[in-house]
Amino acid sequence: MILPVAVARGVADGGIDRAYRRWTSARVRAGSMLRTAAGVVEIVAVDEIDPSSITDDDARAAGAGSAAAVRRAFRGDPGDPVFRIRLRAAGADPRVALRDTPPTGPDELDELVRRLDRLDRASRHGPWTRDTLRCVAEHPGERAADLAGRLGRERDPLKLDVRKLKNLGLTESLETGYRISPRGAAFLATGR
Repeated sequence: MILPVAVARGVADGGIDRAYRRWTSARVRAGSMLRTAAGVVEIVAVDEIDPSSITDDDARAAGAGSAAAVRRAFRGDPGDPVFRIRLRAAGADPRVALRDTPPTGPDELDELVRRLDRLDRASRHGPWTRDTLRCVAEHPGERAADLAGRLGRERDPLKLDVRKLKNLGLTESLETGYRISPRGAAFLATGR
């Protein structure tokens, strides 16, 4: 489940505590966590509801102007069930602190190299981690489709791979594209 940035910020500041989705079946479960642009959001509960029961107050608690606006925003087949997803802020995204911290000492650097090597070995298209890091560093803010073209890759698999680098604190997502993080720049500077 992806939360729009405005909704994620609303959860973080306490103004939003729910979302509504039309799905064939629930795609999230209570207790799971979402990493968002505004921090970590916990899924507190997931309940199937009658969409006609959504009130204007419910809509405002989801960051929408009215119940009608919530219902108009539903995607998918009108016969599919609608779910109310209760949300709450669960703290800062740990990747934010990680990306600002260069690898300290040879043990941490060796572990980072091991993790990148493991990603390279698991890839169906061969080693990609260092080339992708260098490309992001050389072209900050460039769209994923353009980065993929530079690397001779498809856009969507590249986006998934950049997310793996982000999970290691090596890249940051921008409004458009990505940039290398201080941690990623420090890693590239080692030449490993």
